[in-house]
Amino acid sequence: MKVLLTHGYFLEEDEKEQLIMKPYVPLGILYISAYLEQHGVENEVFDSTFSNRKSFCDYITAYRPGVIGIYTNLMTKPNVLNMIGYIRERLPGTRIVLGGPEVRASAERFLRAGADYIVIGEGELTMLELVRAIEQDREAAVVMIPGLAILLDGQFIRTAEREKIADLDQLPFPNRKKVNLQLYLDTWNSHHGRSAVSVNTMRGCPYSCRWCSRAVYGASYRRRSPENVVRELEEVYNTYRPGSIWFVDDVFTINHKWLRGFNDVLQAKQLKISYECITRADRLNEEAIMLLKASGCFRVWIGAESGSQQVIDLMDRRVKVEQVRDMIRLASKHGLETGTFIMLGYPGETEADIKETIYHLKQSNPDHFTITIAYPIRGTELFQQVESQQLNSPDWATSTDRDINFKRTYNRRYYDHAVKHVVCEVNYHKLLQQKLKNWKRIPYLKLQSVLARGGMWLEKNRSAGAQETPR
Repeated sequence: MKVLLTHGYFLEEDEKEQLIMKPYVPLGILYISAYLEQHGVENEVFDSTFSNRKSFCDYITAYRPGVIGIYTNLMTKPNVLNMIGYIRERLPGTRIVLGGPEVRASAERFLRAGADYIVIGEGELTMLELVRAIEQDREAAVVMIPGLAILLDGQFIRTAEREKIADLDQLPFPNRKKVNLQLYLDTWNSHHGRSAVSVNTMRGCPYSCRWCSRAVYGASYRRRSPENVVRELEEVYNTYRPGSIWFVDDVFTINHKWLRGFNDVLQAKQLKISYECITRADRLNEEAIMLLKASGCFRVWIGAESGSQQVIDLMDRRVKVEQVRDMIRLASKHGLETGTFIMLGYPGETEADIKETIYHLKQSNPDHFTITIAYPIRGTELFQQVESQQLNSPDWATSTDRDINFKRTYNRRYYDHAVKHVVCEVNYHKLLQQKLKNWKRIPYLKLQSVLARGGMWLEKNRSAGAQETPR
């Protein structure tokens, strides 16, 4: 039986990513591909990133898989539903399996849209058992496989939760040979002068941020041994010669003992790597920063989400904004590039909180920062909090959670202006510190900041007027 794994992301349709051009391979399905192969199940991967819908349709029509597994996330849901429709029409005998972070909270909807099986949580063991059951024509036994959702005689059924894999060292490395990784390397090189390969060393996140989805790996912390990770890095460097590694872990420095071991193994192997990672300020100190530097880290992203302690507490981030500020400065002091993440429009955030965020960014002065407007992901505490406060009802099949608008302190347009105001005001401040460098942009940035601030004022007053208008 032919098994195909794919995902629904097409770079040519993503205008925002086309401005950034930092695509990464779909590690999740490459792990499943490797696990299936390790257990004697041959499979192919159709990597849609540099492809298009027509090529996908042509490929599966010619290949005619018995089982197709599709990774599904928040962004790709509409595409995945279209793919399901095409497969149902052209290949009615193909079993459609969905997995990924988007499926847990909407499993029944995906099944009623045409999927045959939903894999909930980690996919390796569940997918292997499912494929074997289908291959051996034992589909009646599927209800005994943990980690699945199915329709049985029209009734929605979820099987027992799949236990998480305790020893991640037992997993094979991602099956990178199944994709054309050179396309990714060339894209990075041409746009950034440095290529990158993504690597995962851990699964799960034990922290409690209300807006963050833990749909796949749960609120756990499981990690591969330093020796196992370094073996993968050796393979990656020997095969692909990347310019850098992007560790996709949620909190890379969560365990300082592991970090010491990782650095020791790298030094013993005399393996020189260059990487960037994400972490939390409360899992950093001077020793951890020095270990990052010694092991090859050139850029560390330190989560903040806001410069207001009030908002951080509303998010249940359990970190102090002063600590975030201190760790960004300390990392910079030791020669690491720093980055941070900011979120505006979280429920309860006020204009005073946004001012505190601007102050925080000016004081900590990270080399990079990104800003998003808060949106509720299904299955998270934030979604539960604002579910009854939604101001629109976007069609589930054609929209994503990013399209959900809910009652905020100010209207949605206010935050569009606020994002521009924060970006321009902080970058204006940065250029002022550089004195003669790029001085011509200083008045332009200040003007844009003032205009955006004016837009915030207008929308703030519109919001107040709308609230005072009798219904």
